[in-house]
Formats: sequence, C-alpha cells, structure tokens
Amino acid sequence: MADLYIALVDTPGFFAWLIRHFLGQRYVHVVLSADKRLSESYSVGRRNPAVPLFAGFEKEDKYEILHTFPKAYYRVCRLSCTREQKKRIMEKLREDYGRRFMIHYAVPALPFLALGIPFYVREQYTCSSYLAKVLGEEGISVADKHFSLVTPKDFYEWEELEPVFEGELSELVAEDEAAWRADPVRHWLEGVSVYE
Repeated sequence: MADLYIALVDTPGFFAWLIRHFLGQRYVHVVLSADKRLSESYSVGRRNPAVPLFAGFEKEDKYEILHTFPKAYYRVCRLSCTREQKKRIMEKLREDYGRRFMIHYAVPALPFLALGIPFYVREQYTCSSYLAKVLGEEGISVADKHFSLVTPKDFYEWEELEPVFEGELSELVAEDEAAWRADPVRHWLEGVSVYE
C-alpha cells in the first residue's frame, strides 16, 4: 500500500469568497501531493498566487503561497492507494505539468456546475474536476457523479480521506522545517520514500 495526500485550501480573495459562498464551506481549492509536506503538489489553479486572472495546471510552491497568503488555511488528508496507483497518478501529474500551458481553468463550466449539469471542454478543468478525473482513471472514485461536477466540498465529505493536518500553512511549513533541523538525514529519506 501507499499514500497520496489531498490538501483542501482556504485562501483570501474575491474569487475564493464567491466559491466559499457557493459551496457553503471554508475550503475552496484542492491540491494533490505525493507527501504530507506538500513537497510535490499539483493543481488546476492560479499560475501565480498573486494573480487570480491567469489559471491553469501548476506545480504548487508552498513557500510562494505562504508569502502571498500568510494566513492560508489547509486541511491535509491521507488517501490510501496501491503503490501502482500512486506511481501512475504521479507520472500523469508530471506529464501534465510538462504540457501545463495546454490545460486551463474551466471558466465556461462554472454556470453548468452551479446548475448540476455535466459540462466538459477538452483540457479545461476546475481544481476538483481535474483531481476527480485523474483519480477516477485509476479506479478511485471521489463522488458518484461526473467528474466535471465534483467540487472541493465532495473532497471534504469524502470518507476515504484521513485528516493528518489542519491549520495555517505557516504551521505546516514550521513543522517541516523543525523536522529537517532535528534529523536532516531521516527527513530526506522520508521524502525520497514517498516517490517510489
């Protein structure tokens, strides 16, 4: 067995406020990571944390996010899977990152999402629909609906996820840095093992 990590994220901003209002929950964004430390994390979201207008597939940098949103709030959850599923999912994420400028945020799909009507334009996703599709291709079902209708709320309510951290991103970064200072070799080895 192996583990993937899904982070549910709350950041400030007008667009995030709209999503929070629509979903009726705190978390407006989802991220898929190889490890709890979010060292290698991917999502469909802002290409630059400070600029909400340009969005697509990106590799997230927790330090850049922390700099832009010092009060960003995270709920990191563990998802059990097979080693083969994790390997294929991480390969898919890395492959998509290599062609990231071809994957865009699905703005045209948002009215359909609000109406509960499945709608998919090739290479256009919301953060949650992208993750639902990638996981679904490996037999991991987030919700019993078309991937284009999956929202961060579905991830929040998904019973397969085991919360391992909840708090400000600054706390997660501080924990990670403290672990590295306490035992850099073990910290490095743990990081290496999650990518096997």
